[in-house]
Amino acid sequence: MALTAISLNATLKRSGGDPSSTDRMLTLITEALDREGVKSETLRLADFNILPGVTSDEGAGDEWPDIRAKILAADMLVLGTPIWLGQPSSVAKRVLERMDAFLEEVDDAGRMVSYGRVAAVAVVGNEDGAHHVSAELFQALNDIGFTIPANALSYWVGEAMGSVNFVDLAKVPAAVTKMVETLARNSVHVANLLRREQYPGQR
Repeated sequence: MALTAISLNATLKRSGGDPSSTDRMLTLITEALDREGVKSETLRLADFNILPGVTSDEGAGDEWPDIRAKILAADMLVLGTPIWLGQPSSVAKRVLERMDAFLEEVDDAGRMVSYGRVAAVAVVGNEDGAHHVSAELFQALNDIGFTIPANALSYWVGEAMGSVNFVDLAKVPAAVTKMVETLARNSVHVANLLRREQYPGQR
């Protein structure tokens, strides 16, 4: 059975509005994953009512449980975020807060429900900070049980105080293309390894 991936777009923009640079980056990644035989789905998180909290279901009106189910059904998670004030978007942070519940949700062997899944990160912005933002996301994703492959980051940052967005570029820079292809190749490699052999449980 083919590997599957879920990409979460943490732009602050809802669908149907201005173009999203995060969406463009995630599209490049899903196309690269497709070339590796991976079936992908992308969700724009701003379109959903994700309630604040740290549990897997915060009650009436919360649309997180369905998103959570898609994450746990996939072999790979790609979390994409813009940079705002040098930080991941508030939407990205909301998702990480909700996945905090994974710390207590374990199988019979004591493994978090997220074990055996690969996570990669995509970052876009018009200021410095891609490494800082990815470091925050990678640390959180590792804490809640995801496996981070080598070079599982694709990013683009424009000129500080500039007005050109990634989505406005006429051509994708060669360096970005290389990052995207490396992210896809390494993520698929590790996901295949984890599918064949899960982490050991508690003894």
